[in-house]
Amino acid sequence: MDYMKVYEEWINNSYFDTETKNELLSIKDNEKEIEDRFYKNLEFGTGGLRGVIGAGTNRINKYTVRRATFGLANYIIKKYKDEGKQKGVVIAHDSRYKSREFCIETAKTLAACGIKTYIFDDLRPTPQLSFAVRYLNAVAGVVITASHNPPEYNGYKVYWEDGGQIVPSLAKEIIEEVNKIDDYSQIPTIDEKEAMDKGFINLLNEEVDTAFIEEVKKQSFRKDIIEKVSDTFKIVFTPLHGTGNKPIRRVFDEIGFKNVLVVKEQENPDSNFSTVSYPNPEEKEALSLGIELAKSENAHIVLGTDPDCDRVGVAVKNNEGEYICLTGNQVGSLLVNYILENLNRENKLPSNGVVIKTIVTSELGAEIAKHYDINTIDTLTGFKFIGEKIKEFEQNKENTFVFGYEESYGYLCGTHARDKDGLVSALLICEMAAYYYSKGMSLYEALIELYEKYGYYKEDLKSITLKGKEGTEKINSIIKYFRENSPSAIAGINIKELKDYKKGVDNLPKSNVLKFILEDDSWIAVRPSGTEPKIKFYFGCVGRSNKDVDEKLNSLISFIMNKVEEI
Repeated sequence: MDYMKVYEEWINNSYFDTETKNELLSIKDNEKEIEDRFYKNLEFGTGGLRGVIGAGTNRINKYTVRRATFGLANYIIKKYKDEGKQKGVVIAHDSRYKSREFCIETAKTLAACGIKTYIFDDLRPTPQLSFAVRYLNAVAGVVITASHNPPEYNGYKVYWEDGGQIVPSLAKEIIEEVNKIDDYSQIPTIDEKEAMDKGFINLLNEEVDTAFIEEVKKQSFRKDIIEKVSDTFKIVFTPLHGTGNKPIRRVFDEIGFKNVLVVKEQENPDSNFSTVSYPNPEEKEALSLGIELAKSENAHIVLGTDPDCDRVGVAVKNNEGEYICLTGNQVGSLLVNYILENLNRENKLPSNGVVIKTIVTSELGAEIAKHYDINTIDTLTGFKFIGEKIKEFEQNKENTFVFGYEESYGYLCGTHARDKDGLVSALLICEMAAYYYSKGMSLYEALIELYEKYGYYKEDLKSITLKGKEGTEKINSIIKYFRENSPSAIAGINIKELKDYKKGVDNLPKSNVLKFILEDDSWIAVRPSGTEPKIKFYFGCVGRSNKDVDEKLNSLISFIMNKVEEI
């Protein structure tokens, strides 16, 4: 792509508005910035778009959103014809900058193609979009969100009629339609009011909210415990300026939690996420205001959801009385144990039940599942693959989905949604904490109890951010090095197996991921991020004690990070 030629086209073409042209004229003397904005089209990947907000083909803006939507519309019409137009597309958005604008642009482009759309009156959680697609019998869904990315990002995720994110085989066909679109000025659009008057844009009402909340509440196991401890059990919650505030508080209120303290500074939507540097509940800094409130109120648990409310971060007191953040692997393992224990107590444990996790998720959950004679299946990284398995199970009846989770703080119990669900996760995490509280235990003590029974599992993640064209090339060179120069041992431990998922491993789709499995069952995985300009290194170890597993983990991390510096 001749980036200067495309840049000049955007400045001179009457199709692009004055705001866009002024933004581009402000960088006319910065050729590197022009190159970064125009050297390629923002890629419509396996989930959709995600990128920095701004003018240019390699940015997310109303024009790149229209392009993606027109490609999606063409695919729907090509595959489903009039039936697809009538079934329609549900669209939701989070609290990010321009999210509402991109939502409306998506609806207008689909409407201009004759496709019915449903939009919410305001921001809604991503899992509710997943639910609504099936509830409304729509052909597809779109959610405008960049999840937990920094404030300058936004995104466009596509869901299919099963309520799950589009998987690679389907994404490939949609991408082919998107890539056919070279001339932005040929993309149709329609006035919003005209589209509403003609019935192409339909505003959803309270019915969908209530139906979703009811499905979330059905996942509760121990309402009796909630009722028993609700007067004294304290929860601190922060939605981190995102979509989780109203729906999670509604779930807590209707299920019976009485002492829910919301972090006021982070209660309301804020596209700047002004109280945090990064609205990611995986980071302790994002929960710092919640932890301060918990200390002053002597709360038992702190919860934080990301902007689109599909991930949940958790902090609890350790044995010294200090609030510590649990990892996604730790919370996932606790939930596996809690869910299976309760299903077993109720004699509802399915004989063909399956727990699903990703290839970079801790093995502790799998060990717990094995104790209950429940199989565990690994998928590639990304909850869309867990959603795909739910669909497969429903079709072939060979397995029953019990629980799905990933290390990056995403969990799902129930099949009301086909994506990670921050609402059901928040409910079950607090219910689980309330259960242990009723036994005089904290969640931290429950975790140690699992470690003592199954072994001390510990994981870590190291990410290296490399932006721009040069960054992409560096990321590719790093993973290429590890693929072509595999050592025989890492930190003195022999490699038992190298799984190169790019070649196709364990009947999974091909993916640019490497996983080294060592003789002591430690493991290391390397993969480029699918949503950010990062390369990620995942580490997992198991030992006889915290000290033992820490020493192993630190040795692996030092070895790999030193090797990366040499590349």
